[in-house]
Amino acid sequence: MTYIPDSQLVLNSDGSVYHLHLFPDQIADDIILVGDPNRVNSISKLFDNIELKVSNREINTHTGTYHGKRITVLSTGMGTDNIDIVINELDALANINLETHEIKPEHRSLNFIRLGTSGAMQPDIAVGDSYVVAVYALGLDGLLHFYEKSTEVIEKEMTEAFVKHMNWSPLLPGPYVVKASEELLAKLGEGFQYGITATSPGFYGPQGRVLCLGLSDCRMNKNMESFSFEGQRICNFEMESSALYGLSRMLGHQALTICAIIANRVTEKFTSDYKPFMDKLIQTTLDRLVE
Repeated sequence: MTYIPDSQLVLNSDGSVYHLHLFPDQIADDIILVGDPNRVNSISKLFDNIELKVSNREINTHTGTYHGKRITVLSTGMGTDNIDIVINELDALANINLETHEIKPEHRSLNFIRLGTSGAMQPDIAVGDSYVVAVYALGLDGLLHFYEKSTEVIEKEMTEAFVKHMNWSPLLPGPYVVKASEELLAKLGEGFQYGITATSPGFYGPQGRVLCLGLSDCRMNKNMESFSFEGQRICNFEMESSALYGLSRMLGHQALTICAIIANRVTEKFTSDYKPFMDKLIQTTLDRLVE
C-alpha cells in the first residue's frame, strides 16, 4: 500500500483532517451540503439530537439523527474550489487511514446531497416555490480537468455538443458535463423540475451579470438558454455542482443537487425572501432520506 506524504494528506496537530477539523467517526454516510454556514443550523434544528458541532472558517459541521437516521450537514462556502477541498477531505475521512496514511482496503461510499439557491435560465421556471434537480451538472470552471480520471466520468457527447453550440472561446476553461447519481435522483428528485445545472466559476461576469465591467461574450446566457441535448435543457446557474458530481463519481460516491429558484435571469425577477422555500426543500429532503 502506498504511503501518502504529510504535505498531501494534511492533518491538524490533533490528527483531524486539515480544513474540516473532523475525524472519521464524526461523519454519517448521508451528508447534506449547503453553501451558507448559517443554513447548517436551519437543518440541524430539525434533528432529534445533535451529537457534534465543529466549525472552522466557513465550514460548519453538525452530525445528529433525524427520525433515527444519522445525518451530517456541512457548509462548503461558495465555489468549486471549496468543493474540491470538502469532497477530497470527506473522502479521506471515509477511505484513508489517517494514522498510517494508507488507503483503506474496503471502500466506504458516501451520499452527498447539495441543497442550494440558484437563478433560472429558462423563462418558464418561476421564482419562488420552484426547485430544479440537476440531472446533469455542466462545469464552466475547469476544475475536473486537473484530475487523471476525469475523462471516465465526463459525458463526452453532451460536452462536445455544448462547446459547438456555444462556439466556446479557447481562452475560457474547458466545459465538462457529469451526470447525477441515479440512486439519489430516484430517492429525492420526485416532483421537482429536472434539467442541466450550469456551474460557474464566479457570480458576476461568469454568470453574465454586468455592473461596471462588460462581458467578453454578451450572448453567452442567451446561447445557453437555447441549448438542448436529448431532451435536456440548461435550467439554472449556480457555483458548486459540477465539481461535486465529478469528484464524487471519480471517488466512488453518490451526489445530487437540488436548488430553490430565487432569481430568473431571463425575466430578471428576484426574491430576497426565499427562506420559506428553502425550509420546504430542507423538510422534504430530510423526510425522503428516512423513507
